Amino acid sequence: MGKLRYALWLILFALPELALANSQYNMRKGVTDISNNVYELHMTIFIICCVIGIIVFAVMFWALIHHRKSKGAKPAQFHESTKVEILWTAIPFVILIAMAVPATKTLIAMEDASKADITIKVTGSQWKWHYEYMGEDIAYYSILSTPKDQIDNQAEKTEHYLLEVDKPLVLPINKKVRFLMTSDDVIHSWWVPDFAVKKDANPGFINEAWTRINEPGVYRGQCAELCGKDHGFMPVVVKALPEDEFANWLADAKQEKANAAAADAALLDQTLPKEELMTLGEQVYMASCAACHQPTGMGLPGVFPALKGSPIVLGDVKDHIDIVLHGKPGTAMQAFDKQLSIKQLAAVITYKRNAWGNDTGDVIQPSQIQAAIDAAAEAN
Repeated sequence: MGKLRYALWLILFALPELALANSQYNMRKGVTDISNNVYELHMTIFIICCVIGIIVFAVMFWALIHHRKSKGAKPAQFHESTKVEILWTAIPFVILIAMAVPATKTLIAMEDASKADITIKVTGSQWKWHYEYMGEDIAYYSILSTPKDQIDNQAEKTEHYLLEVDKPLVLPINKKVRFLMTSDDVIHSWWVPDFAVKKDANPGFINEAWTRINEPGVYRGQCAELCGKDHGFMPVVVKALPEDEFANWLADAKQEKANAAAADAALLDQTLPKEELMTLGEQVYMASCAACHQPTGMGLPGVFPALKGSPIVLGDVKDHIDIVLHGKPGTAMQAFDKQLSIKQLAAVITYKRNAWGNDTGDVIQPSQIQAAIDAAAEAN
């Protein structure tokens, strides 16, 4: 019995080291106070469960060995024992209370998004994230940037395969950041393990979450809800900066937006050549449209319509511009008026109307796009 007791104590003290021996198989500690609390809670309950398992199996095997028939053991004859029933009810109750108290404190803290220093509205779309800095007039889309040749197994996959975007969400460290989660189409889920933040983005609803990042760095996550055929191509990338660097980034982002507005205004008096629009349009199409309508413009029968020979693409230019700008409710066709610049919109519509044998000869100018946007704004 002495040797058995020694072995049990040895396993008990070794459990934390065994659990941390290979961290890729364990929960991350993360870079926030909440994520650390979640990790400690996980390890505490894990150890409690292991101890319970060791004690139960130790007693069971001890009883099997020392009370076996070959040793002449005689089974006890009893039907009920009030003391035993009280014990096996009271002990689990005490254990559950001991686990529930810290778990409840952590869950309450995770839901307290009050007194935030900055608020970010996160909108999920098939298959990209839209980030809006509330009160700062800064908003942009974050889209997967993994090259298509890697996805098609035509090139070697990099370290951050399917976990890289063109524009990461930029946040300051040591500030409480409140997230408002919603969706344009189906249910998505914004998940960053290092923050211990995972919250569903539901169409028509607003969910809240928050974080306070302790260390600068780049942190990656994914959409954690099955949201359609390209669910696996919807990563989350967050770049955490020291407060002074974040302030500089915010100023630069505002200046970049002002420059883009000035560039769009300058385009209104220009007539761009068809060749330039076709070249840009193909790039925009491959980045924003090909996932559904396919690089060949043939779409996916029964799921996404073909653009080659499409009545909309070959029909009235105003109708084509309208559906690209405002999408089509009840379908996967998104509104691109806030995703693309007027030059990109003019280019991609021109490309669609002249690619794959459509050959309408139409050349759409940025001024036509701006006129359609202004008309829609007046109508609303």
